[in-house]
Amino acid sequence: MSEAILEIKDLTMSFGNTKGGWFSKPQTGFVAVDAVSFEVKRGETFGIVGESGSGKTTLGRCILRVLDPSSGSIRFMPREGGEVELADAPLDQLRQVWRKVRMIFQDPQASLNPRLRVIDVVGQALQKTEGLKGKALSERVGTLLENVGMRREFMHRYPNAFSGGQRQRLGIARALSTQPELVVADEAVSALDVSIQAQTLNLLQDLQEEFALTFLFIAHDLAVVEHICDRVAVMYRGQFVEVADTETLFRNPQHPYTRALLDAVPVADPRKRRRTTGKAATVDVGAPPKGCRFSTRCPHATDLCRSTRPPAQKIGGADVLCHYAGQI
Repeated sequence: MSEAILEIKDLTMSFGNTKGGWFSKPQTGFVAVDAVSFEVKRGETFGIVGESGSGKTTLGRCILRVLDPSSGSIRFMPREGGEVELADAPLDQLRQVWRKVRMIFQDPQASLNPRLRVIDVVGQALQKTEGLKGKALSERVGTLLENVGMRREFMHRYPNAFSGGQRQRLGIARALSTQPELVVADEAVSALDVSIQAQTLNLLQDLQEEFALTFLFIAHDLAVVEHICDRVAVMYRGQFVEVADTETLFRNPQHPYTRALLDAVPVADPRKRRRTTGKAATVDVGAPPKGCRFSTRCPHATDLCRSTRPPAQKIGGADVLCHYAGQI
């Protein structure tokens, strides 16, 4: 897993001011993703975790160029060579890349067209990119359904005939249809029951091994992240505050925000009291603190934290964005 398939350098996504409407207030501009840099190694599952509003989904959409980033570099390196700079790639080049970079969406019901049969939902990309139809299309779609644990005859049904877990399997089959190398899974199991989550995660791991896939896994559930990811980036208000391999991050978290996330995980034993490492605060996304983004909620914050942006440090095997990393 030493070879990188994706390299992100100083990626920034900012949104400008918006005018208010009949039912909405004017919004001031804000930076959703702030100079984020990282790489994803071929064959690994790289997790991005953080609370709602941290910028995880925006980052994923920038990588796929669903959103055009404000600045920065997104380098995609497919197996056959021909490195692609996605940040400014023209549409015709992006269409070729989208065959190798696919997405699994959060809501399996909203992401599937209820008016199309499964053969058209799953095989739409095959129809457009390879011109498949008739028996050839049925054969490919049937194989894809079997790959995700569903029966071939399901291709003639409509999405509303399936459960939530089955619909997500259809979404996975659709993502696999063009034989991708990198799959961005945006909260891919958060809408599913816990038992179905486990089945879906095991399926993703089996498919990763079978088809040599690389996953960029976006989630807010730490238990899910710990189960499936090789490395994890903790995101807060548009920045990666800590990046480490999964075992290191869960065993010895360095950033106060990472500790707060881990402490917030419910404990089955009611006799075990949960530590409190952070305080609640109303977050104004349009006005980030001058210094550390977490300084308004961190119990260890000092005047230095509130006035000066922290440098990136490597502590205990983790890259940490904190003035006092390793000292707290």
